[in-house]
Amino acid sequence: MRFVTWAIRLVVFLLLVAFAAKNVDPVELRFYFGMALEAPLVAVLFGFFTVGALFGILALLGTVLKQKREISILRKKAPLEEPTLPPPGL
Repeated sequence: MRFVTWAIRLVVFLLLVAFAAKNVDPVELRFYFGMALEAPLVAVLFGFFTVGALFGILALLGTVLKQKREISILRKKAPLEEPTLPPPGL
């Protein structure tokens, strides 16, 4: 199973490298007030992908912290009893 997983990862990686090699033409990003930036297309795509991933992580951060706080409160409220095992032979 590990071999299949690594084989899939290798194929995806090689496809992404081939995609990057095909898209090295410069593109121009125009901003407001006449500002512009010229960069390779693959760099622009990678940059926007990275920014999108960071926004996704930040969007989930509040929920994760809220759940951790709730788990902590519930653990403090839970009784600290040791589980009782049934007598042997049952």
